[in-house]
Amino acid sequence: MAQVKFHITNNDEYREAYAHSVAQPEDFWNHIAGHYNWRKPWSKTLEWNFEEPRVRWFEGGKLNITENCLDRHLEQRGNKIALIWEPNDPKEMSLRFTYRELHAHVNRMANILKNLGVKKGDRVCIYLPMIPELAFAVLACARIGAIHSVVFAGFSANSVADRINDSACEFVITSDGLNRGAKQIPVKSVVDEALETCPSVQKVLVVNRLNWPINMKTGRDVWYHNELMHANEQCAAEEMDSEDELFILYTSGSTGKPKGVVHTCGGYMVYAGYTFANVFQYRESDIFWCTADIGWVTGHSYILYGPLLNGATTMMFEGVPTFPDPGRFWQVIDKHNVNIFYTAPTAIRSLMASGVDHVLAYSLHSLRILGSVGEPINEEAWHWYHTHVGKGRCPVVDTWWQTETGGIMISALAGISELKPAHAGLPLPGIQAILVDAEGKEIIGNDVEGYLCIKYPWPSILRTTYGDHERCRINYFATYKNLYFTGDGARREANGMYRIIGRVDDVINVSGHRFGTAEIENAINQNKKVVESAVVGYPHDIKGQGIYAYVILADMQQANNHTRDEIIESVVEHIGRIAKPDVIQFVSGLPKTRSGKIMRRILRKVAEGEFSSLGDTTTLLDPLVVDEIIAGKQN
Repeated sequence: MAQVKFHITNNDEYREAYAHSVAQPEDFWNHIAGHYNWRKPWSKTLEWNFEEPRVRWFEGGKLNITENCLDRHLEQRGNKIALIWEPNDPKEMSLRFTYRELHAHVNRMANILKNLGVKKGDRVCIYLPMIPELAFAVLACARIGAIHSVVFAGFSANSVADRINDSACEFVITSDGLNRGAKQIPVKSVVDEALETCPSVQKVLVVNRLNWPINMKTGRDVWYHNELMHANEQCAAEEMDSEDELFILYTSGSTGKPKGVVHTCGGYMVYAGYTFANVFQYRESDIFWCTADIGWVTGHSYILYGPLLNGATTMMFEGVPTFPDPGRFWQVIDKHNVNIFYTAPTAIRSLMASGVDHVLAYSLHSLRILGSVGEPINEEAWHWYHTHVGKGRCPVVDTWWQTETGGIMISALAGISELKPAHAGLPLPGIQAILVDAEGKEIIGNDVEGYLCIKYPWPSILRTTYGDHERCRINYFATYKNLYFTGDGARREANGMYRIIGRVDDVINVSGHRFGTAEIENAINQNKKVVESAVVGYPHDIKGQGIYAYVILADMQQANNHTRDEIIESVVEHIGRIAKPDVIQFVSGLPKTRSGKIMRRILRKVAEGEFSSLGDTTTLLDPLVVDEIIAGKQN
């Protein structure tokens, strides 16, 4: 067996690494984990079963992930730029932090948190815009052993409260407001509303972003800039066990309540760093820009942890792709000489709609590698991205992974692997991907379709859903015996490459963000005019999937645009603007079986306009309701 190399540089090395990772997985990951600094080596590489489930990597190993992200780089890379921050408004100055400066900022934030009473094991909710303090806060929590729970600063007060209460957070870090495109949005007021129903919260640390006058509750709320004046820039990192919790990140499922996915220190560190180095073929002088928000797992793994573990220069962007014009991404790439650019198909499709002049106005000469994340990229967007942004010379890595996986699972390796538009590619070393049929039997061979499962653990697999391990088991491990079920259907081509077909459960992927249909239905049903609703996804030119809501009202005479606006506001209030329905169709009934189950398959077909392939509707409780829904759609 060949020696395990941390950096794969050609196809032969990929094949050798993959074969080793399958034949001797523990030996393989021992070598990869040895690339990092551990305070104490592990005594057992892996213990696992997928029935409970119970997965433990590098047991007995002691470490602190921030020592690997920051401290170990200080001697050789102390003056290298670690973090570039680009503001929403191009007229505002961008900021750069060396590894030494970032280390000091993180330590000062860590000391502030300790002064406020935060200790190892405490949960800290972070509800911040994409400003440097968000990076400081995440790493500061990891530094002192607190468990960070970052909530995207676009979620509603109800959504924030749900997440705080689910994990019993005692501390919140937020800001007065945020910039997003042409808008300025109050952030602290959302937190204040949320905390009316969050008895566990003791302290709120507030960052001043917009100089807005805000309510500061005496004894609870403190200003970051005031605390900073007496915060030391030295803070010893807390020693953590490999299996200690690092963070909780909430993701939607097929039921209404979001799930708190838990990742742990050692395994997550090993996998995030390894995948960043190899998928993007990172080089020492590269500038890496992932356009995601740190409120999502992509931002955790590929803005912060993955790049910093590799001593890379990583970028944070506060703004949106189209402000002040559709050329903003390309202007930023040229301004900072970005080499690796990682964004979502939604952003690409929205920029496609603006033509090509906004791309052609910039040279983009620095770009070497392009990446796509969040959902399968369609062929038209792939070609536009490759041709106009990459100038036909930059490989496009179309990455497939999930919040639950912690890191990229299936992808080309940039400049090494074969590329095929709209195909994720081959599994990374350590990822034993298989396809199964409806009964869970493995489908052998290529040129086949099935349900995508993983049959062996990888280091950054989720460990549980916070406070509800049974939910973790049911969602991911109970569907097929001894397998992790991804919830996605996939096709394995003749050459072994995977193409992700999409979700097979009641989850809608909107612009790369997952929402459970029940979650949106619950928000719609909060409106007193609504009797019942059913939500499905449908193809959307920009978002990938749009949200189509069928709504029954108590009084159908109120089926008008005013009521539609009320329902949208209900969704915005309970979840956030990113989950608002694209289409609301008022109906008098829903297609249900005689046992009362809603036939979402029929509703999806109607939303897609495929009226001729509805299947047998005669077994429905009221078959005529389908004709009425179709007529309403056509009108």
